[in-house]
Amino acid sequence: MLSLNLPVFDAKVVNREGKPAIFDVIRRRYVALTPEEWVRQHFVHFLLNHKGYPQTLMANEVQVQLNGTKKRCDTVLYRRDLTARMIVEYKAPDIEITQAVFDQITRYNMVLKVDYLVVSNGMQHYCCRMDYGRNSYTFLPDIPDYQTL
Repeated sequence: MLSLNLPVFDAKVVNREGKPAIFDVIRRRYVALTPEEWVRQHFVHFLLNHKGYPQTLMANEVQVQLNGTKKRCDTVLYRRDLTARMIVEYKAPDIEITQAVFDQITRYNMVLKVDYLVVSNGMQHYCCRMDYGRNSYTFLPDIPDYQTL
Protein backbone atom coordinates (compact mmCIF):
# COMPACT_ATOMS: atom_id res chain seq x y z
CA MET A 1 0.00 0.00 0.00
CA LEU A 2 0.92 3.63 -0.41
CA SER A 3 3.26 5.38 2.01
CA LEU A 4 1.38 8.09 3.93
CA ASN A 5 2.25 11.31 5.70
CA LEU A 6 1.80 9.51 9.03
CA PRO A 7 4.11 7.42 11.21
CA VAL A 8 4.59 3.82 10.08
CA PHE A 9 3.16 1.13 12.36
CA ASP A 10 3.25 -2.65 12.44
CA ALA A 11 0.12 -3.32 10.36
CA LYS A 12 -1.36 -6.81 10.65
CA VAL A 13 -2.49 -7.66 7.15
CA VAL A 14 -3.86 -11.05 6.09
CA ASN A 15 -5.66 -12.48 3.07
CA ARG A 16 -9.31 -13.33 3.57
CA GLU A 17 -10.97 -15.14 0.68
CA GLY A 18 -8.31 -13.79 -1.66
CA LYS A 19 -8.69 -10.18 -0.50
CA PRO A 20 -6.44 -8.25 1.90
CA ALA A 21 -7.73 -7.43 5.38
CA ILE A 22 -6.16 -5.33 8.11
CA PHE A 23 -6.57 -5.68 11.87
CA ASP A 24 -8.50 -2.81 13.42
CA VAL A 25 -7.37 -2.40 17.05
CA ILE A 26 -10.48 -0.36 17.87
CA ARG A 27 -13.04 -2.83 16.49
CA ARG A 28 -10.76 -5.77 17.44
CA ARG A 29 -11.26 -7.59 14.15
CA TYR A 30 -9.96 -7.77 10.61
CA VAL A 31 -11.66 -5.48 8.10
CA ALA A 32 -11.33 -5.13 4.33
CA LEU A 33 -8.16 -3.26 3.41
CA THR A 34 -9.34 -0.41 1.22
CA PRO A 35 -7.32 2.75 0.59
CA GLU A 36 -9.55 4.63 3.07
CA GLU A 37 -9.09 1.88 5.67
CA TRP A 38 -5.31 2.12 5.20
CA VAL A 39 -5.57 5.81 6.12
CA ARG A 40 -7.88 5.08 9.07
CA GLN A 41 -5.56 2.48 10.58
CA HIS A 42 -2.51 4.73 10.22
CA PHE A 43 -4.35 7.70 11.71
CA VAL A 44 -5.76 5.69 14.63
CA HIS A 45 -2.29 4.37 15.46
CA PHE A 46 -0.95 7.93 15.20
CA LEU A 47 -3.56 9.13 17.70
CA LEU A 48 -2.94 6.21 20.06
CA ASN A 49 0.86 5.98 19.92
CA HIS A 50 1.97 9.54 19.19
CA LYS A 51 -0.80 11.75 20.55
CA GLY A 52 -1.76 9.74 23.66
CA TYR A 53 -5.42 9.17 22.85
CA PRO A 54 -6.98 6.37 24.96
CA GLN A 55 -8.10 3.41 22.88
CA THR A 56 -11.01 2.80 25.26
CA LEU A 57 -12.52 6.20 24.35
CA MET A 58 -12.36 5.71 20.58
CA ALA A 59 -14.81 4.01 18.22
CA ASN A 60 -14.75 3.36 14.48
CA GLU A 61 -17.78 3.37 12.17
CA VAL A 62 -20.13 5.14 14.61
CA GLN A 63 -23.70 5.27 13.36
CA VAL A 64 -25.68 8.50 13.69
CA GLN A 65 -29.24 9.37 12.66
CA LEU A 66 -29.37 12.46 10.45
CA ASN A 67 -32.65 13.69 8.97
CA GLY A 68 -34.11 10.19 9.14
CA THR A 69 -31.13 8.51 7.47
CA LYS A 70 -28.34 6.46 9.00
CA LYS A 71 -24.82 7.81 8.52
CA ARG A 72 -21.47 6.52 9.79
CA CYS A 73 -18.71 8.64 11.30
CA ASP A 74 -15.32 7.11 10.53
CA THR A 75 -13.85 7.61 14.04
CA VAL A 76 -15.26 9.26 17.15
CA LEU A 77 -13.32 10.16 20.29
CA TYR A 78 -15.41 10.26 23.45
CA ARG A 79 -15.02 11.95 26.82
CA ARG A 80 -15.00 9.82 29.94
CA ASP A 81 -18.75 10.52 30.34
CA LEU A 82 -19.14 9.01 26.82
CA THR A 83 -20.24 12.23 25.13
CA ALA A 84 -18.59 12.73 21.76
CA ARG A 85 -15.55 15.03 21.71
CA MET A 86 -14.00 14.64 18.24
CA ILE A 87 -15.06 13.33 14.83
CA VAL A 88 -12.43 12.14 12.35
CA GLU A 89 -13.32 11.68 8.68
CA TYR A 90 -10.98 9.76 6.37
CA LYS A 91 -10.61 9.75 2.63
CA ALA A 92 -8.39 7.63 0.41
CA PRO A 93 -5.00 9.21 -0.36
CA ASP A 94 -6.02 10.03 -3.94
CA ILE A 95 -9.16 11.89 -2.81
CA GLU A 96 -8.67 15.63 -2.49
CA ILE A 97 -9.83 17.28 0.72
CA THR A 98 -12.47 19.70 -0.54
CA GLN A 99 -15.32 21.74 0.88
CA ALA A 100 -17.59 18.75 0.23
CA VAL A 101 -15.56 16.69 2.75
CA PHE A 102 -15.90 19.43 5.36
CA ASP A 103 -19.62 19.66 4.58
CA GLN A 104 -19.91 15.91 5.21
CA ILE A 105 -18.23 16.03 8.64
CA THR A 106 -20.23 19.17 9.52
CA ARG A 107 -23.46 17.24 8.88
CA TYR A 108 -22.31 14.55 11.33
CA ASN A 109 -21.50 17.28 13.80
CA MET A 110 -25.07 18.58 13.63
CA VAL A 111 -25.91 15.41 15.57
CA LEU A 112 -22.84 14.97 17.82
CA LYS A 113 -21.81 18.61 18.50
CA VAL A 114 -18.15 17.86 19.20
CA ASP A 115 -15.28 20.19 20.10
CA TYR A 116 -12.97 19.06 17.28
CA LEU A 117 -13.38 18.06 13.62
CA VAL A 118 -10.51 16.28 11.87
CA VAL A 119 -10.22 15.36 8.19
CA SER A 120 -7.38 13.33 6.67
CA ASN A 121 -6.57 11.58 3.42
CA GLY A 122 -3.32 10.28 4.88
CA MET A 123 -1.32 12.93 3.09
CA GLN A 124 -3.00 16.09 4.39
CA HIS A 125 -4.62 16.48 7.81
CA TYR A 126 -6.88 19.28 8.99
CA CYS A 127 -8.16 19.90 12.50
CA CYS A 128 -10.51 22.61 13.62
CA ARG A 129 -11.80 23.53 17.07
CA MET A 130 -15.45 24.47 17.24
CA ASP A 131 -16.56 27.59 19.11
CA TYR A 132 -20.30 27.29 19.60
CA GLY A 133 -20.49 30.51 21.64
CA ARG A 134 -19.25 32.52 18.65
CA ASN A 135 -20.76 30.18 16.07
CA SER A 136 -17.33 29.75 14.47
CA TYR A 137 -14.32 27.46 14.21
CA THR A 138 -10.55 27.80 14.19
CA PHE A 139 -8.16 25.65 12.18
CA LEU A 140 -5.31 24.37 14.35
CA PRO A 141 -1.72 24.01 13.09
CA ASP A 142 -1.54 20.37 14.25
CA ILE A 143 -3.62 17.56 15.69
CA PRO A 144 -3.61 18.25 19.46
CA ASP A 145 -2.20 15.79 21.97
CA TYR A 146 -4.92 14.17 24.04
CA GLN A 147 -3.72 15.93 27.23
CA THR A 148 -4.20 19.37 25.64
CA LEU A 149 -7.76 18.84 24.38
